[in-house]
Amino acid sequence: MKTSKLSIRLLWYITPLVILPLLFLGGFTLTNVTNSTKKQAELIVSRFVEQQQQKIFNYIDSFHSITRLLSTSPVLADFLAREPESKNQYIERLGELMNVFASYSEAYPDIVSINYVAPDGKSDAFYSSQLTPAPKSYPFFDQVLQSNLRQQQFMISKEDGSTSLYFVHPIYNIDYYLKQPQQLGFIVVHVEPSILNASILEAPFNNTLNLFLTTKGQILFSSDYDLRGSYLSEYELEQIKSLADYGKLASIELSSIDKEERIIYAVQMTDGDYFISTTPKDLLYQSGKAISLITALIVIISVISLPILIYIVVRNLLLTPVELLGAASHRVGDGDLSVYLPAHTNDEVGVLFNDFNHMVNQIRHYQDELEEYKHHLEEKVESRTKALEAMNSKLEVAIAQAEQANQLKSRFLANMSHEIRTPLTAIMGFTEQLLHNKDAVNDEQHLSTILRNSKHLLELINNILDLSKIEAEKLAVERGPCNVVQLIHDIDSIIRPLANEKQLAFNINYKLPIPKTINSDTTRLKQILINIASNAVKFTEKGSISIDISYNSEKQHLQFAIQDTGIGMSEREVERVFKPFEQADATTTRRFGGTGLGLCISKNLAQLLGGDVQLISEPGNGSCFTIQVAAHLNAEQLQNEGFIHSYEQLSPSKDVQLSFAANSFDANILVAEDNPDNQLLIKLLLQTWGLEPDIAKNGAEAVEMALVNDYQLIIMDMQMPVMGGLEATQMLRHAAYDGPIIALTANVMKTDVDTYIEAGCDEALAKPIDKDALEQVLVSYLHIEKDSQNKWENLLKSEKFQQINDNYRSKLPDYLSQVVQLYRAKEWEALRSLAHSLKGSAGCFSFEAIHKTAGQLENALRSNQTEQVEQCYTALIDALEEAS
Repeated sequence: MKTSKLSIRLLWYITPLVILPLLFLGGFTLTNVTNSTKKQAELIVSRFVEQQQQKIFNYIDSFHSITRLLSTSPVLADFLAREPESKNQYIERLGELMNVFASYSEAYPDIVSINYVAPDGKSDAFYSSQLTPAPKSYPFFDQVLQSNLRQQQFMISKEDGSTSLYFVHPIYNIDYYLKQPQQLGFIVVHVEPSILNASILEAPFNNTLNLFLTTKGQILFSSDYDLRGSYLSEYELEQIKSLADYGKLASIELSSIDKEERIIYAVQMTDGDYFISTTPKDLLYQSGKAISLITALIVIISVISLPILIYIVVRNLLLTPVELLGAASHRVGDGDLSVYLPAHTNDEVGVLFNDFNHMVNQIRHYQDELEEYKHHLEEKVESRTKALEAMNSKLEVAIAQAEQANQLKSRFLANMSHEIRTPLTAIMGFTEQLLHNKDAVNDEQHLSTILRNSKHLLELINNILDLSKIEAEKLAVERGPCNVVQLIHDIDSIIRPLANEKQLAFNINYKLPIPKTINSDTTRLKQILINIASNAVKFTEKGSISIDISYNSEKQHLQFAIQDTGIGMSEREVERVFKPFEQADATTTRRFGGTGLGLCISKNLAQLLGGDVQLISEPGNGSCFTIQVAAHLNAEQLQNEGFIHSYEQLSPSKDVQLSFAANSFDANILVAEDNPDNQLLIKLLLQTWGLEPDIAKNGAEAVEMALVNDYQLIIMDMQMPVMGGLEATQMLRHAAYDGPIIALTANVMKTDVDTYIEAGCDEALAKPIDKDALEQVLVSYLHIEKDSQNKWENLLKSEKFQQINDNYRSKLPDYLSQVVQLYRAKEWEALRSLAHSLKGSAGCFSFEAIHKTAGQLENALRSNQTEQVEQCYTALIDALEEAS
């Protein structure tokens, strides 16, 4: 009877609670699917338009930057700075300016022409990649004169329906004695907007029409070429402006184009123009209709079937188990603890049955425990008391360990403070002596002391940074070829002088055979060996230091055993010596100094290199450190030729070619560095090596100088004002500069170096400047440039080249005849082309007079300087007649 009533009530509640939400959810889903389809299509259109807008913004900003660079060009400033003393000087300056304009035009193909316009509108320096004459005026020039903007752009529609872009930037002569700068003219860059044309032709859907409108409704660009140059009606233009202000899509019928209803999305550009994308409404929303019908059918089926299924499932899974649970609970309430519910499925009801059975078992268990507690209460109290005493003992040990750690930290901080202050005291003291005592003797000794203490201080800081990286698991090691003999030779050159100062014997023993080269991190391996070997010298008062080198072929490990006859260590001290911030004891720190970081770092580095550091020591009998690193030998190195078998092979080979002492170079080098002190330091280093560099104060100046001059190598600082080194390198590579560029930066993390290399740098050197590293990099790349030059000089001396040169000389009379004929016929364009050809070919065959005069004639013809044409023509004729 209860089950029947509960079933009826369940059905009564399920019907409205399920059907009504289903109906609501179905209607919501149907509406949401339709809206979602529309929004998805609208989102595609809006994203497309925003992407095109951003692409156009980037394109326009890039040419604004180029125009700004042109307006601040040192060559242009030199051209405008002072009046020329003669026509030849004016032509020479104009030619240099034309070369700068030509280099920008070649680097950016969209540039049609570059024009320097005086304030009165006269074109004084005009360059056109299409060899067109300078325009007499610009339709927007009055607007430019009335505007106070630093940079302006104009879109001018042509008669053929196409549109050109003009970028304008004023030129000022800054005079600090005037209240405001003097305006010298304008730079006008004419660009054929390839990106705008390409953006207009892209479309997110078929039948999409893209338009680029002016504020007056004129169509400048259109994916339908026939619409270019036409106008929209004022009503349609006002609707588009309203859409652009609110940034949303709307359905509009553009009667000026067709009678079809379109969905339109519009955005406003920086100069007030509008970019719009239109798609037929029926095409945009067609895919949502079928989805809406399917959704409606699914909702109707769900409303009918879901309540019935819920009722059946709930009755079988819930109502019957509830009856069983209720009857069992009633029996437990009456005191019957023998109740047990049958096993059920592994769902929530089954868990409830199991929990009920567990509850009954716990009640029985607690009743039994209660009886037991009554008999054994004293035993429980005594056991709990002992547990509390054990916990108090552990707490006392933890407090003692915390106090020991605090003392260790305080000792390390005091030790580190002493280690850092000691070299700082020497550096500051000797520096003050050199600054305030001009007549001080032993200046060289003082400077050597400052340098030695600076290196010691740098070593302390590097140790702290290395330990921090190790603990953060961010210390990376490299794997590259490492010459074993050269490595031991470097260690010997550092440790032997230290041992000689203390009158200690220093021996290096090779247990042959050993590999010639292993694949490991040379810098880190050298750091380990120097650290442990220098410690051996430090803690040895008399006796000897020895290094035994051997190879374990089974494990493929290279092994170094460093033995000393020093103070030695106890077993307890051996356990502590590889921990950070710890030394043998406090007396050791006071007697010998040190931070307690070196051995900890060495052990971690050895483990990173695939090996370990082990120690055997006795107090008073010295210590023996055994360093093992993985050799990582390849198949070729495992051959017999890859090993050293005789002591005659133990002499290290020196590459004398990687120093300026063994070479002499005549190279033009550009140094881009904004810091005056760094400029002076780098210039001093290069002058020591016989090189006289040019200095650029920022990236923009470096780009300008590199495009005008011929540099064999560029040293580029990455952090500079106006334009950074990264952007300057990218611009130089884009402008076809193919010489080596060496990055100079304080950011030498691998990710930073990869960024510089990807931008076009060939190498990356760290600050502070390492003289040896800078010397090696410069010599390496200058060798490459010198080899190329030698090959060219050998080619010029070859018999084959002489034959070609004689053949070219025989053609000079014919060239002379062509120049005379074209000049008399006044065919200026053909004459300019011939002069350009003669300039290039004569320079290749070392006819410098022809090369120079042909270039002057070409510049005069290109800039339409009719007065200079005759003079340059006469000079070219004389040069051709003399060479013939």
